[in-house]
Amino acid sequence: MFGMDRIRFKNISLYSAIGIISFVITFCGPVTQSSKVESVPIIAKSGQKIAVFAEGCFWCSEHIFESIPGVIDVISGYAGGHTNNPTYESVNTETTGHAESVYVLYDPSKISYAELCRIFFLSHDPTTKDKQGPDVGSSYRSILFYSDKEELKIATEIRNEIKSKMIWKSEIVTEFQELKSFYQAEGYHQDFIKNNPNQSYVVAVSIPRFQEFEKRYASYKKSKE
Repeated sequence: MFGMDRIRFKNISLYSAIGIISFVITFCGPVTQSSKVESVPIIAKSGQKIAVFAEGCFWCSEHIFESIPGVIDVISGYAGGHTNNPTYESVNTETTGHAESVYVLYDPSKISYAELCRIFFLSHDPTTKDKQGPDVGSSYRSILFYSDKEELKIATEIRNEIKSKMIWKSEIVTEFQELKSFYQAEGYHQDFIKNNPNQSYVVAVSIPRFQEFEKRYASYKKSKE
């Protein structure tokens, strides 16, 4: 587990040594939940739809999408790579091609795919390649997964909308990939922020990112009124 924490905090200059040590001590406690990784069906039940996004740490992404009305459930996992049944440790070697991702199950009568894409582009910095906040590596890259041509069309329109608003100063580098498969991450990653609200990474990174998203999204919605 110690090696995993070192990967998550590599190349970070804004955290003090004391803060990093505190994080490692907190995170390296015993893990009692399931460590099983499973493939998740990418076909939704009647009356539901699926959207999958990669935007850095899936702890943060899960927490953000779970706050959205119309979202039924969010699963942290891995997508976009070439390795079957990836684990957290293997994904962090940056050799599987997978990125930390979230599987968003939603009610299309309450929220549209377009709005979820909008939330995706506003809830992380889509201009940083292979990096999101303090996390560095291809497993933290920005990917929007689409299921068909219609979703690709919608996603492209939303990306262009976000670009036209000049919300991000640099060019958007988000990859668009057809959704082929999604692997649910180990049990201890699910609802991580809810279950570990005082964990050091959560306090230092996840919660501030969530708060920044809330402000940015509220401002964006207000500008469209």
